[in-house]
Amino acid sequence: MGPVTPTQNPQTNPEPPGSPGSPGRRRAVPWAVLLFWIAVIAVAGPFAGKLGDVQRDNIVDYLPANADSTQVAEIEQGLPGGETTEVVLVYHRDGGLTAADRAAVERQTGEITAAHRLVAPAKPVPSADGATLMVPVVTTEPGNDEEARTAFVEDVRGKVSGGGGLSVDVGGPSALQTDMEEVFSAIDGTLMIATVIVVTVLLVITYRSPFLWLVPLFAVGVAAITTRALIYGLVQGFDVTVTSQSAGIMTVLVFGAGTDYALLLVARYREELRRHRLPYDAVIAAVRGCGPAVLASSGTVAAGLLCLLAADLNSASGLGPVGAIGVVGALAAMMTLLPAVLVLLGRRVFWPLIPAYGSDPRQRRSLFARMGTSAGKRPVAILVTGAVVLGALALGVFQLPGTLKQEDSFTDRPESVSAMRTLADAYPERSSQPISVIAPTGSAGDVLAKARSADGVAAVERGRSADGWTEISVFAEDAPESAGEIATIKKLRADLDGAYVGGPSAQQIDLDDANARDRAVVIPLVLAAVLLILIALLRSLVAAVILVVAVVAVWGAAFGLGGLVFEPIFGFQGTDPSLPLFSFVFLVALGVDYGIFLMHRMREEALAGKDPSTAALTALRTTGGVIASAGIVLAATFAVLMNLPLVMMVEMGFLVAVGVLLDTFLVRTYLVTSASLLLGRTVWWPGKLSRPGAVPSAAEGERELAAVPAPRP
Repeated sequence: MGPVTPTQNPQTNPEPPGSPGSPGRRRAVPWAVLLFWIAVIAVAGPFAGKLGDVQRDNIVDYLPANADSTQVAEIEQGLPGGETTEVVLVYHRDGGLTAADRAAVERQTGEITAAHRLVAPAKPVPSADGATLMVPVVTTEPGNDEEARTAFVEDVRGKVSGGGGLSVDVGGPSALQTDMEEVFSAIDGTLMIATVIVVTVLLVITYRSPFLWLVPLFAVGVAAITTRALIYGLVQGFDVTVTSQSAGIMTVLVFGAGTDYALLLVARYREELRRHRLPYDAVIAAVRGCGPAVLASSGTVAAGLLCLLAADLNSASGLGPVGAIGVVGALAAMMTLLPAVLVLLGRRVFWPLIPAYGSDPRQRRSLFARMGTSAGKRPVAILVTGAVVLGALALGVFQLPGTLKQEDSFTDRPESVSAMRTLADAYPERSSQPISVIAPTGSAGDVLAKARSADGVAAVERGRSADGWTEISVFAEDAPESAGEIATIKKLRADLDGAYVGGPSAQQIDLDDANARDRAVVIPLVLAAVLLILIALLRSLVAAVILVVAVVAVWGAAFGLGGLVFEPIFGFQGTDPSLPLFSFVFLVALGVDYGIFLMHRMREEALAGKDPSTAALTALRTTGGVIASAGIVLAATFAVLMNLPLVMMVEMGFLVAVGVLLDTFLVRTYLVTSASLLLGRTVWWPGKLSRPGAVPSAAEGERELAAVPAPRP
């Protein structure tokens, strides 16, 4: 087809000097934007590399400040020597320990005692069957220094050895923390590499070009570096808690959301290149066209994430601004840097499928056109069937395993967990993990007496005193984090007036309680924030409610699928207490994105004068492809979390990935479209589009379209 004449396409008329598309500006603006981002990277790069230095993964960094266990940890830091570092040496031989084994234990514990300042001598405690020796090792030598604590644990592990049938594992709270920090330290690099590989493969498949995929990947990489530097500044300026978990999720958000925005912009840019002779004019039209929709979707995600600031958990409240900065950073790079690079590279970046000026796109039979046709023929049947399917999947929540224990938090069992399991089998009459009680020194005697007489307590030991506080170690009769030990902790908290009850198991109780409180507060806030934004954006209560109900249904179905696979297939022994809240925030905030793209286009078609059915089906046909591509990319980036050796991250990656795919290919394409077809004009109630014969005039329609344009993939 020949080139379009200016008469056919007025947008291609020459523009006067000084206009946005004048030759001088066409050359200067892209270079200025690129140089600006180069300067940003030069400044941000060194600070981005420091983010790992300020990440905190101690249990108290996850707990709320007012929890009993947090108070215990903070008071212990002020006792002589600071926090205690507690490990347990576990020697075991099937059939019973030999005299040579006992001599080896004595020699090795002697080396540890000589090398380190211990609170008490390291005395072996034999099991009833004589097959296991437990040697508690407690020191204040590292104090509150995390690196010194890790070095102590590694030194102890270097001084013990088995062999010849004798096994030895180093466990205990400090060893477990060391193993967890080792996993966390590897998250950033592993996650970044895996995410880049996944996004690269998907972009190459999507664009079918040897060059084009590099452009969005470059832009999203710049966004990732910039956001890491901004978050480092946030920590330094406001002492926001950033954990390895929140930093990892932020990386996935930047790559997932940034790539989605790139897909929308590039799809619109490809279309505009057929209408505009110059790439600069085409990219300006593309940004104006899809920019408001992308801005609205990113604003919705950021608003949903910022609702986490209302959470009690430090880790949850810290994730709010961290995630919001990631999404806004991705938006800024995709709406400025990406267009500038596209203009500088010109049409040839699309090689071999270069969109020629004045040409028509190749007409292909659209999968989403067929989906729309089926939805248009049987909307009631499709809506009912889809609702039944989602409801049936949601029933899987009743198969979810219980709360995840610390020892079950790893996909690969570390040494500390092996030690804990050996101890649980060998010492059923006593917990190997103390419950830490901090009591006012003046009433410490009464607290000791009450603790000794409490049901479920096997032993009580008095520890350090300072600043009016005394430390007491209580050993329960039941295994750590068992129902019996939890009952003992709750009874101690009820009976020991004026004392704080903490320790690893108590911390898990406080995490559960805080998560329950946060779910009750944050989930309604997220729903209200998203609903209000949608009402303002779509100018319709009904359309907004449809989208919110849809994403909540997706969350329920995804969680139900988790119940069907977490324990039976993955072998997980529990779900992390924070999983319901985090998965809800991500699925609702991110899922609404695609609803915005679809409903925006539906509104655009309605404003153009099309009847409700035609508007709904046209919106699905024209946006379905790019929404599907964006959904696959987002699901794949979250699925990267499933490669990490932490159960919580695997569960999070699975739920969000499955939820996004359900939303993209079932809810968005079939159920929302079917509901819109059935409701007709009512979908825009109470806006003027809901009234029969209320199609705006051409001038009014143009004004509204300019206010709420939608992407045209």
